[in-house]
Amino acid sequence: MTTATQKRYTLVAAILGTAIVFVDGTVVNVALPAIRRDLHAGLATQQWVIEAYLLMLSSLILIGGSLSDLFGRRRIFLLGVTGFGATSILCAVAPTATLLVVARGLQGAAGALLVPSALAVIVDTFDEDERGAAIGSWTAWGGVSTLVGPFLGGLLVQTVSWRLVFAVSLVPVAGAFYLILRHLPEHLDRSVHRHVDVPGAVLCALGLAGIVLGLIEEPTRGFGNPVVALPLVVGVAALLLFLWQERRARDPMLPLSLFRRRNFAAGNGATLMVYAGLGAATFFLPVYLQQVAGYRPIAAGLALVPVTVVMFALSRRFGALADRLGPRLFMSVGPLVAGAGLLLLMRAGRHTPYVGTVLPAMGLFAIGLSITVAPLTAAVLAGVDEEHAGVASGVNNAVARVAGLLAIGAVGALVASQFGSTLDDRVAGVPLDPQARAAVHRARSRPLTTDVARGLPTKERATVARALEDASVDAFRVGMLASALVTMLGGVVSALGIENPRRAPWAARCPGGAMVGAHRDVGRRSAPVAERA
Repeated sequence: MTTATQKRYTLVAAILGTAIVFVDGTVVNVALPAIRRDLHAGLATQQWVIEAYLLMLSSLILIGGSLSDLFGRRRIFLLGVTGFGATSILCAVAPTATLLVVARGLQGAAGALLVPSALAVIVDTFDEDERGAAIGSWTAWGGVSTLVGPFLGGLLVQTVSWRLVFAVSLVPVAGAFYLILRHLPEHLDRSVHRHVDVPGAVLCALGLAGIVLGLIEEPTRGFGNPVVALPLVVGVAALLLFLWQERRARDPMLPLSLFRRRNFAAGNGATLMVYAGLGAATFFLPVYLQQVAGYRPIAAGLALVPVTVVMFALSRRFGALADRLGPRLFMSVGPLVAGAGLLLLMRAGRHTPYVGTVLPAMGLFAIGLSITVAPLTAAVLAGVDEEHAGVASGVNNAVARVAGLLAIGAVGALVASQFGSTLDDRVAGVPLDPQARAAVHRARSRPLTTDVARGLPTKERATVARALEDASVDAFRVGMLASALVTMLGGVVSALGIENPRRAPWAARCPGGAMVGAHRDVGRRSAPVAERA
């Protein structure tokens, strides 16, 4: 029997473990301009610093969920925490952009062990009538950690160095490590004898890597270039083979049968859309505010503070409300509100006032996320048997990470295309000397930046700078429009696909009611709510 104290420490350990993964998914965003200057990188390298992490996290998180089911939640959780600490050190000391990208990939692989096992630990530890609130707390703190990352990154970059952005992860790593060893129940280390789906993991990683590589390189090379076309073809083929492998594998990494559950399938569809919008917006906003609007790193990080505060205040409340009223309404309305917030960012220009433009947009975006995220997570996990909690949480987290991974690549391609198109329009027919023409050519590979014009003669510098500013503003607005629309699509998917589970009368489920405790584990595993109803 898990005591109240163990439950409390288990929840804290899960929050810390998940927080370090989510923080490292966003804390680097504000550091990208500093990394670009220090390591002489362009937009493609900046994207790969993010994408290498998300790629490994996304492609391996399914197998991480399977491993937690196979070898025990506690054991895999501890392994993930330890690995994340070690790879964070590698990122902090990386001397070149290439080695930083490699270290980020290894960091993502460690995170793939952490996230699904952390959520599965919560599912295994908390009784069903406590689980919604526990997941709401986990979601709230996870959202806070995700969105406090840019502010923390800005503070560290501006006051010390971008390298400390990675080293600071060692603090929560140490806390999670201690709590796992000292307080997590030993029964979470039970294991079952099944096989690890190695071919599925390889095909998934290869498929995602190919598609992301093609999307990142397309703006500068074009779809006809072999560096773009070949990875895209290989990526699509590998993902198709991955689905074939999962249908025939004895112990699949991704049990396709789970998608026969309506709420599981629809919930993951909504997750794909909502987290795509979130991933693209939180990548491009800090970059734009620093490289175009002239914000300092700390100020750019503060742009997302409203999201942190609102999600922390409201996520648990909406999780509890969804337990009582059902998740469908929240999952339908929330993405529409969040998307409306991103649409407000289309008012951003060369001068983007925080109070007049950024604050209202981020406030509305935060309310929408708070309405959505906890009900979404609970709805997905309620649709599967508890013995599959690890792989189910792995699937949902993989979908969320894949969404961000693909969105940064796809929206990045739109941003780069619009940047190049506007830039060409602004300099067409304008007499420029060879040095200025070369600067314009270089700028095409560095969207959302205006510093390429420095060093040019005064007349050409002003012309090129205005062209770069106009191109950056247009490109950013296109990126926010795409992010908003895909986020809103998540609400449409939820409205059409999510079903509220049938529930017993409220009085019967109140403390002291006849049904209280009837669905708790008493020497057996309980079935999902929706199936028992």
